[in-house]
Amino acid sequence: MIDAYNLSMQHEEAPNRQNIRTRDVDMRHRRPERRIGLRVSCAAMAFALFLPTLFAQEPRADSPSAAQAKPADTKTAPEANPPKEESSSTDHTIRLGAQTVPYKATASTTLLRNDKDEPVASIFSIAYTRADVKDSSQRPIAFIYNGGPGSASLWMHMGAFGPRRVVTQNAASTGSGPYQLVDNENCLVDKADLVFIDPVGTGFSRTVGKGDTKDYWGVDQDVKSFADFIGIFISRNGRWNSPKFLIGESYGTFRSVALANYLQSQRGIYINGIALVSTVLDLNALGFNLGDDRSYIFYVPSYAASAWYYKTLKNRPDDLGTFLADARHWAATDYAAALMKGDAIGDAEKSQIAKKLSDFTGLGEDYIVKANLRVNLAQFEVELQRSRGITVGRYDSRYSGPTYDLLIENAQYDPSYDAVSGAFTAGINSYLRQDLKFRTALTYVTLSDEIEPKWDWKRKGADPGSVSVSNDLVQALITNPDLQVQFENGWFDMATPFFATEFLADHLLLPPALRSRLTFKYYDSGHMIYLNEQDLPKLKSNIADLIDATTKPRDAVKK
Repeated sequence: MIDAYNLSMQHEEAPNRQNIRTRDVDMRHRRPERRIGLRVSCAAMAFALFLPTLFAQEPRADSPSAAQAKPADTKTAPEANPPKEESSSTDHTIRLGAQTVPYKATASTTLLRNDKDEPVASIFSIAYTRADVKDSSQRPIAFIYNGGPGSASLWMHMGAFGPRRVVTQNAASTGSGPYQLVDNENCLVDKADLVFIDPVGTGFSRTVGKGDTKDYWGVDQDVKSFADFIGIFISRNGRWNSPKFLIGESYGTFRSVALANYLQSQRGIYINGIALVSTVLDLNALGFNLGDDRSYIFYVPSYAASAWYYKTLKNRPDDLGTFLADARHWAATDYAAALMKGDAIGDAEKSQIAKKLSDFTGLGEDYIVKANLRVNLAQFEVELQRSRGITVGRYDSRYSGPTYDLLIENAQYDPSYDAVSGAFTAGINSYLRQDLKFRTALTYVTLSDEIEPKWDWKRKGADPGSVSVSNDLVQALITNPDLQVQFENGWFDMATPFFATEFLADHLLLPPALRSRLTFKYYDSGHMIYLNEQDLPKLKSNIADLIDATTKPRDAVKK
């Protein structure tokens, strides 16, 4: 889960590709002026805590050292306080099903170095390794993270797969503390060792020494830094032969696809499986951009799910699955054909399409006609229950909150983010500092307002207007014939709608043998699937099945 809601992404302004790129699919949707106390400027924090003394003091002109000094021998003094790696390891047990699993938790920082062997970044991670395994060299290992860009990994860590979980209210605000941390019965440590990674500028991860955030805040830069960290981790811990998995959420899915391709093609590190939780493959497909009607088509089934949940439909069916199948079909046929006509569509057809769209979304026909058959996400969030003065959530439309300005056109905040952010922020801080005993004066940056506006969306060798990892996914599948990719989709996720994911996966133009390695799972929840406790066991089971299916022992190679 993630932050920094960019209002430009929701307002119907003139099209701007930069706005499209900075439209955060994963960062938590809210007004820019709203701050969480723990979100500090990563650059300022890095400067205050890590920047070493770069220049030695000049000797006095009358001192012996000055007299003896020779220009040719002048050198920069060594750093007064060079950055160091820090680590805290603790031992624990957890009950998972019928077994008690002992594990070691290691919270640590790892230094990344430049080509001069100078430390330039410190990456914070939390690793969980099963303690009763004598030889872990072939045990599965999963690298897990969130997205943003600009989010730490606390959401997946403390909500889904870590050994301790923050208790939150399902489809309602958790409110103020004290909050409850409990053992997570759906932790994945019984199936794989787990490594939760915080990108530079989030968590306790920072640039150090001569490091510059521009070397980490970009699609390709971010991928390289993750590849560097993973390479260091598997080398230090003897895990080169372990089956490897990437598990990311939201922008973390975008990262996972690009990272898998990079690891395989550039580092020779092959990935067994990728679990994409709330997927985005092409940011332009979710942009509601003038002249590109795909977003309106992709969102119809998600709007329909939300209207079904709130019972705002004129003829609400009992079965959600059948209803959404109908919504998909209509959106891809009659609705898409009508939008393709643009300004040439006639009044009679426009009225007919508006009526049908109203049947699926619960919005008024007159409103839809005035919107020219195109209702963007921010408009839908506030319009669906305007009569009740309620705004529905973006990350999970099952959550709702009061609409302050009943005349406003676009939603101004995301109730689903506000409902849980306090609990997760408190939970990760108390857990790291007390349970894992990682002592530091640093602030754990859960979300950064600074990163996303500075993100470099340009990619080497890619069309400057394309913000997509579809080609990376195709190449990763071609390179590695064993790679399996699993898409985890929430019906009520309106940040990364499931129909867009299905469409993009179906349009990779893969031959059947490659297409068969893509699988889809669905949940009665939103973007953060794990917020619905009833779906958490299903999420764990599906990813455990992916791990099992891709780590079966190979038959001996016959000579």
